[in-house]
Amino acid sequence: MSPLMTVRIKSVEEMIGLGAAAARIVKSGSVIGLVGDLGAGKTHWVKGFVAEMGCEAEVTSPTFGLVHEYPGGRLPVSHFDFYRLESAEELIALGWDEYLEGGGVVVAEWADKFPSLMPPETQWYYFTIGADGVRIVSDHSA
Repeated sequence: MSPLMTVRIKSVEEMIGLGAAAARIVKSGSVIGLVGDLGAGKTHWVKGFVAEMGCEAEVTSPTFGLVHEYPGGRLPVSHFDFYRLESAEELIALGWDEYLEGGGVVVAEWADKFPSLMPPETQWYYFTIGADGVRIVSDHSA
């Protein structure tokens, strides 16, 4: 699958703006998979996404809580982090299927850990850190 778009992000503000741009076109029931190393910008992207959805809550990485919910915007956003999950069974026990059927938007960091649990229509974003420190984000549609 080749990327639909690839952008070079030079600042935190640009990464937040990229997340906001994605939020402007997202639909109810959407699932977004974020893939990339630690520090590549995934959580900053989610900050922009959640803010643009109209939720005023502070976005933090759900690494230890595993999922954060952001209601109150245009659509509710459920933000998962699969980094510390050891098995697909753990994710299912968190209510993964219920979140997918909830009518909001599901955003999952480290989504490539459990690709078989991601719906076929998942929108994938790949985050890398270039040699010059610039973040590179590639968008892959289902």
